[in-house]
Amino acid sequence: MGKSREKRKVRVLIVDDEQHIRNLINYIVSSLGAEVVAEAENGEEAVALYKQFSPDMLMLDINMPKLDGIDVLKQIMAINPKTLVVMLSSLNTLDVVKECIENGARNYILKNVPAEELHKMISETWGEYLADIRTEAS
Repeated sequence: MGKSREKRKVRVLIVDDEQHIRNLINYIVSSLGAEVVAEAENGEEAVALYKQFSPDMLMLDINMPKLDGIDVLKQIMAINPKTLVVMLSSLNTLDVVKECIENGARNYILKNVPAEELHKMISETWGEYLADIRTEAS
């Protein structure tokens, strides 16, 4: 029974108001073996899609129209605190990073880093998350 669960792909929701960033993140998480179940371009859409698809992982931009990433993060954590949330931002202010981590985000990635760096950071965060889930499951 436990085997089939491991075979299931990690389901990802990508949230960013910029299409080219969503495309890049989609490419990276797909290359890591995940399934992108939905993409949102604003915070309200993100919460609605999260409720609809219950993804395992969110790649979440901070600065977005309608509802910012930190508000989305708080709502997601209230629904399911086990969700892996990786914050994306072009801003690197310490107080924002701290607020994200305190509210349950697992990592904070600057989206203006080179694609290879982005790939490496997402891959490492994901690896830690999967290790944690396997530990909890056993």
